[in-house]
Amino acid sequence: MHRWEDELCFRATDRVVRPFDLGLEWSTVWPGCGDHSLNGSDPIEYLTRLNEHAVQHHDEFFSYTTPKTFKRNGDWLAFQSPVETPFPENNLVHARWFPSRAGIRKAVVVLPHWNAKLPQHNALCAGLQRLGISALRLSLPYHDARMPLGLTRADYAVSSNICRTIDATRQAVVDTRACVDWLEQQGAENIGIVGTSLGSCYAFLASAHDPRIRVNVFNHCSTYFADVVWEGLSTRHIRDSLESAVDLATLRKLWLCISPPVYWALYNGKKKRSKFIYTRYDTTFPVHLSRQVIEGARKHDWHHEVSVLPCGHYTMGEFPFKYITGYEICSFLKRNL
Repeated sequence: MHRWEDELCFRATDRVVRPFDLGLEWSTVWPGCGDHSLNGSDPIEYLTRLNEHAVQHHDEFFSYTTPKTFKRNGDWLAFQSPVETPFPENNLVHARWFPSRAGIRKAVVVLPHWNAKLPQHNALCAGLQRLGISALRLSLPYHDARMPLGLTRADYAVSSNICRTIDATRQAVVDTRACVDWLEQQGAENIGIVGTSLGSCYAFLASAHDPRIRVNVFNHCSTYFADVVWEGLSTRHIRDSLESAVDLATLRKLWLCISPPVYWALYNGKKKRSKFIYTRYDTTFPVHLSRQVIEGARKHDWHHEVSVLPCGHYTMGEFPFKYITGYEICSFLKRNL
C-alpha cells in the first residue's frame, strides 16, 4: 500500500522548492492586527504575537462582510471574495452548483483537497444531489480559475511563505461562510459541510466559527497545520524550504491561528454532528495525527462518528476506496441533515 501511495504522490513533477519568507506584508490587512507594529522587534517573535492576538480575537480575525452581489450563471455561482489579495483572479470566487430536485432545504458546501482540479469532487456532489441534498462545490483560493498566471499548482495556498498561507486559509474560511450566506438566501435551512484533506482543515475552521454549519464531514483529519506540512509526504518540498529557517516548534507558533486544535473548545460549544474519516496508511496526513483528532473528539464529548479505511491518502481516490469513501460521506449526510 505504501508503494502504491508513493507512486501516486510522486506522479506530480511540478513541485517547486520556493524560498522561505515570513511574508509579513500579508498580515497588514488582517482584522485586528493593524495596530501591531514590528517596531524593530524580532520578526518571528512579532509574528508569534500576531498569531496569539488572532487566536484571542478569533471572531474578529475570521470576520467578514457578506458579498453584496452573488451572480449565478446556470450551474455556476460567482462572487467577490470578502478577502482581497493582490491577484484579481483569486479574488473572484467560483462555485459549481448542484441543486436537488427535492429543493434546497438541505444543502452542503463541498471543499476539495489541495491542488484539486475540476471535475474532481463533482461526482460526490452529483451523488448528494440524487439523494435530495443540494451541493455547492467551492473552488478554493488559488485553485481552478482562481490560480494566478504562471502557476501550475496551488502553491500560494500552502507554501513556505508563512503569512500568505495564513491569508489563504483565512480567505478559504471566509469564502466558505459567504457560500453559506448564499445558501441561506436561497432557502436552505439545514446546512452541512464536507472537507477533504486541506479542505477538511478549512471546513473545521469555518464550522467552528459558524453555528449555521450543523453537520460536518472531515475526510482526512489532522491536528496542527505545521505538523502536517512538516511530516507529510506531499509537502516534503515545502519542508525543504522551511527547515532552513525554523524548527517545528517555531512553525507551530507561526501557524497557530490556522490550526484546528486551537478551536476545539469553540467547536465543542456548538451543537454539531461530525464524521471523521482517516486512512490506515496515510503518509500525507500522518496516522498518529489523525488519531490525536479522534482522541480530542472523545475528550470533548463531541457527537461524532469515525471511519478508518484500509488505504492511504492518495489511494483513497482509487478503486474501490473512492466508492467506499463516497458511501461513508453520503450516508452520514443523508441520515443527519
